[in-house]
Amino acid sequence: MKKILDAILAGDTTPEEYAALDIPGSYRAVTVRKDEVGMFEGLANTDKDPRKSLHVDEVALPELGPGEAYVAVMASAINYNTVWTSIFEPVSTFGFLERYGRLSPLGKRHDLPYHVVGSDLAGVVLQTGAGVHAWSAGDEVVAHCLSVELESPDGHNDTMLDPEQRIWGFETNFGGLAEIALVKSNQLMPKPLHLTWEEAASPGLVNSTAYRQLVSRNGAGMKQGDNVLIWGASGGLGGYATQFALNGGATPICVVSSDDKAEICRSMGAELIINRSHDTGEGYRFWKDEHNQDPKEWRRFGAKVRELTGGEDPDIVFEHPGRETFGASVFAARRGGTIVTCASTSGFLHQYDNRYLWMNLKNIIGSHFANYREAWEANRLVAKGRIHPTLSNAYAMEDVGQAAYEVHKNQHQGKVGVLCLAPEEGLGVRDPELRERHLTEINRFRGT
Repeated sequence: MKKILDAILAGDTTPEEYAALDIPGSYRAVTVRKDEVGMFEGLANTDKDPRKSLHVDEVALPELGPGEAYVAVMASAINYNTVWTSIFEPVSTFGFLERYGRLSPLGKRHDLPYHVVGSDLAGVVLQTGAGVHAWSAGDEVVAHCLSVELESPDGHNDTMLDPEQRIWGFETNFGGLAEIALVKSNQLMPKPLHLTWEEAASPGLVNSTAYRQLVSRNGAGMKQGDNVLIWGASGGLGGYATQFALNGGATPICVVSSDDKAEICRSMGAELIINRSHDTGEGYRFWKDEHNQDPKEWRRFGAKVRELTGGEDPDIVFEHPGRETFGASVFAARRGGTIVTCASTSGFLHQYDNRYLWMNLKNIIGSHFANYREAWEANRLVAKGRIHPTLSNAYAMEDVGQAAYEVHKNQHQGKVGVLCLAPEEGLGVRDPELRERHLTEINRFRGT
């Protein structure tokens, strides 16, 4: 790997020189192991520790198939799907790999006793398979995480509807938390020239997810003047939703869980902020106990939203916590408004009072990642300096368990990055002038 890294760090390596590099037969990668799937049985979700299940192993390089590429990974990032993989919830991801393995001979490569995880990357193309013409060795890229077969007509209007749509690094093997990743060529997008490797790696999954969920016609279709209630507005997903609302002429109502996270939202330009912490904020308790919600708290929360907006309810509620907040979200949305939901990080079984939905003509829209076009548009906005990375910290690959642990415990702010081949932070900027124009925003969003 040293020759590959030296070529990338040199900055002037030609495509021909990249194409001539020897790709090793094995590489270091972050894995979970199939024989450890039961290690957390009987433990509560909060007691399951990614530091025990995530390993850095030497793994074999998979065969390169048609339409695919090897990418040398300079940096990656932690997403909540990596947390789910690491604690084997809600199901073990080895079931996904086994089903993919039954699809085709190329799919069989993914069914292994280990799972290389990670759904983000920034790096350099090393080699492409047959039929790839848009990308070549030496291209600096980021990757979105939609892996799709496109052999069904269902996927040709919106690839997220393809029956063989998978999230790379979660429902497939050979993900981005590694020195080399295997991706389909239609996952690749140009790396934003003004960003470092770790900054460029951090938006991919969450930025594209937020774009589809909030902006796209496949999601909420946000328009100018909308009031948008955003849960976890300083976090990896909510931070991008906040930026899209501000850039799109909408008004974000940012819900956070600490004064520090409220300050991050203010630094983005948001003005309407609700701190729901029990220690320093409003202290909303939407659940009386494990089985019963408290509609009085929904009403108290809705009154706070209207106090901030001058009497208006949210046109859109940007939902991703799930069980903990969904009842309040359905209540708070305006008559005819939209609750758009993904992820459910606090629980997948949602409860809400249907009277507030049906009698007030509200809409619930399910949203899942993004198609290639949506991901490309989201990345284009980053490349133009209109949307900025929300990276708060970057760990060495050896410390990936700690990085995932902090995301699992909600101890992070923004996005948490991981250095793979990159020996240190701050490398990879190719357009210093563009960076200088946006440096204030980049640093502000990073909290520096």
